Amino acid sequence: MILPAVRDPRLVSIRRGGLLTDDDHQLLTFWAAACAEHVLGLFEEANPGDHRPRTAIEAARAWARGEAKMMATRAMGGHAMGAARPLRGAARFAAYAAGQAACIAHVPEHDLGAAAYAIKAAAAAVTEHKRRGARQAERNWQRQQIPGHLRTLVLEDQSRRNSICWSVFND
Repeated sequence: MILPAVRDPRLVSIRRGGLLTDDDHQLLTFWAAACAEHVLGLFEEANPGDHRPRTAIEAARAWARGEAKMMATRAMGGHAMGAARPLRGAARFAAYAAGQAACIAHVPEHDLGAAAYAIKAAAAAVTEHKRRGARQAERNWQRQQIPGHLRTLVLEDQSRRNSICWSVFND
């Protein structure tokens, strides 16, 4: 479970009584889509004929551009997670990252789900003794992609929710 019991109002959209503007919600979606796409090849290599995770990432970006409805985007996220369920390892985590990215249209806090699953995918793709380095490299890459004015918010959220995100955001 990557969603907190107590929600941070800064990560709840204005439309639902929180403080997150539509523009920032969209930027979080673009960031999470980039995180998911960064590891998407791990899924596609294992499942070249299954386009559900890629479609979910594309749907997330379309929603963020105002070109797709929230419910349809969220459904694409569910389809990507459906692609993940029968799998194991890096391919599974990469598909879950894509699904989480699409679900941000519904709940912004899925941004860390996309990031955490991408980190898990990167770590699962290498041998045991290289996992820590792969996890750190993926996390550091992701942090470089965070939109500037959202950096503090995302880093604080990573610290706050690290324990429910498999502790992937710390060393």
